[in-house]
Amino acid sequence: MLRKKKSLISGSLLLAVALLSACGDKQQAMQGHTPQVTVVTLSSEPVTLTRQLPGRTSPYKVAEVRPQVDGLVKEQLFKEGGMVDAGSALYQLDDARYQADLDSAKASLERAQAAFNVAKLNADRTKDLVKTGAVSKQDNDTAIATLQQAKADVAAAKAAVERSRVTLDFARISAPISGRIGISSVTQGALVTANQAAALATVQQLDPIYVDLTQSVSELLSLRQSVASGDLQSAENLPVEILLEDGTEYPHAGKLEFSEVSVDPTTGSVRLRVVVPNPDHLLLPGMYVRASVGSGQRENAVLVPQQGVARDPKGNTTAMVVGEGNTVEARPVKVSQTVGSAWLVESGLKAGDRVIVEGLQKIRPGVVVNPGEIAEPAPVDLPAPSLSAQNANEKAQSNASKG
Repeated sequence: MLRKKKSLISGSLLLAVALLSACGDKQQAMQGHTPQVTVVTLSSEPVTLTRQLPGRTSPYKVAEVRPQVDGLVKEQLFKEGGMVDAGSALYQLDDARYQADLDSAKASLERAQAAFNVAKLNADRTKDLVKTGAVSKQDNDTAIATLQQAKADVAAAKAAVERSRVTLDFARISAPISGRIGISSVTQGALVTANQAAALATVQQLDPIYVDLTQSVSELLSLRQSVASGDLQSAENLPVEILLEDGTEYPHAGKLEFSEVSVDPTTGSVRLRVVVPNPDHLLLPGMYVRASVGSGQRENAVLVPQQGVARDPKGNTTAMVVGEGNTVEARPVKVSQTVGSAWLVESGLKAGDRVIVEGLQKIRPGVVVNPGEIAEPAPVDLPAPSLSAQNANEKAQSNASKG
C-alpha cells in the first residue's frame, strides 16, 4: 500500500514538471516571435499643391433693360427665359408721337435748306455788283452774314432731324447684350417712363460664367512667403477644377482671372475670380460651388500614406518608422495638407524612411519587426483557350458567316 502511494506521488511530480516545461517552452516561443508589419518606403517627387476654396457663381455680364423714352408698351417681342442677341428688339412702344416729331423736323430742315439757297443767291449777286458800285459794301456784308446764318440754320435743322430719329429708335427697346433674358416686369399696355427705377427685364450672359472665391488673408500671406522663399514655384496658369454642391466634378476647367487687391474688413478675406466655360448652362448665377485652385508646385515633396500617421488627443502627429536593425521608432512629424490619399510632410520624415502602415496594433517603440513592402497587385493572366474550344469557336463563326 505504501509502495503504491509513493508511485502515485512520483507520477504527479513528473506530470507537473512536464506541464511547467511545456509552458516555459511556449512562453519562450512567444517571446522570440518577430511581429510582421507592412511598410512604405518614402520618396521625393514633384507635386502640384492645390487648395479648395468656397465660392458662388455670378453672371459674366448683366444688363438691366430700361426705357429711354416715355410711352405705352405696344408689344413684347421676346420669350421669357429664352436667349436673345445683342441689338434684337425686346419691346415696341407706341411711337406715333415720335414719328410726328421726326416728320416735323424733316420739314424744318427743308425750310432751312430753302432759305439757305436764297441767301446764297443773294450773296453771289451782291458779290459781283459791289465790284461795279451797283450795291454798297454794307449791303454786300449783310448778304454774306445772312448766308452764314442760313447755313447755321440748316445745320441745326439736320441735328433736330437726327435727334428725332434717335428718339423714334428708342421707342423700339433692344437687348444691350447677348444672353438669357428673365421675366418681364411689364405687359402690353403698361405705361413706362424714361430711365425709370424698375427694370423691364434683365439679360445675363452665362457662357462663360464667373466663380467668385474667398481666401483668408493668413493663407494668402503664407502662400506668398512660400513662393518668395523658394519652397514653392508659382502655379498661376494651372487650370481650376470646379466641384458642384453635391461633390460631383464639373466637366469644364476654369482659369484664374484676377485676385482682389483689397481685404474685406468684415471677413478678413480676399476675393478671387475664376472664369469658367458654361456651354450647357449647368452653372446658374448664385450657385454654391468649391474650386480646387493650384497654389504652387513643390519639387521635392514627401508624401506619407494617411494610415501611417496617428494623431493624439492634443493634435500631435506621429509615425512609426522602421529604423536600423528593423527596430521600431516613434517619429514626431508635421503634415500640412492632403494630396490624394496621402499627407504632405513638412518635417519629421524624409525620402528613404520606412513608415509602417499595417500591423501597428502589434508593435511598440523599440520592438524588432519583420518589415514587408506593399506589393502591387499582379496582373491577372487569363488561361489560354484549349484546342477544342478554338475549334468550336471557328466552327460557330463559319456557320454564322454562311447564315
